[in-house]
Amino acid sequence: MTVAEVRTSGHQPERTCIGCRKKGPRSELLRLVAEGSGSPAVLVDERRRMAGRGAWLHPSASCLALAIKRRAFGRALRGATETAAVERRILSGPNAAGAPVAAASTVQPESGSEI
Repeated sequence: MTVAEVRTSGHQPERTCIGCRKKGPRSELLRLVAEGSGSPAVLVDERRRMAGRGAWLHPSASCLALAIKRRAFGRALRGATETAAVERRILSGPNAAGAPVAAASTVQPESGSEI
C-alpha cells in the first residue's frame, strides 16, 4: 500500500484517552499540554500544535472525572495537575473552543407597534 492510498483510505491516527483508557481517532479527542516553565497548569491545545508533551482526553465529563480520579494528568504531563482550563472547556461545551456561535435572531415588532 502506498502513502497516497493510506491518505485516501480514511485512516486516522489513534490516540488513547487518559481518562477511560480507550483508543479513538485523534480527531475525536482533545490534546492537552502542560503550560511549561514549571507551572502545574494543564491547557487545551485546540489547534494541536503547541510544543511539548501531549496527552489526549475524550471531551466528556465522565472521562474528565476518571482522569482526575486516577491522577492521570500528573503522570501523563509530568507533574501538571491544575485542570481548571480543561474542566471549563469540557463542562461548557464545544462552543467554548472559539467555534462560531450562531447570531441570535432579532425579534421583529408586531405590525402597528413600531415607534
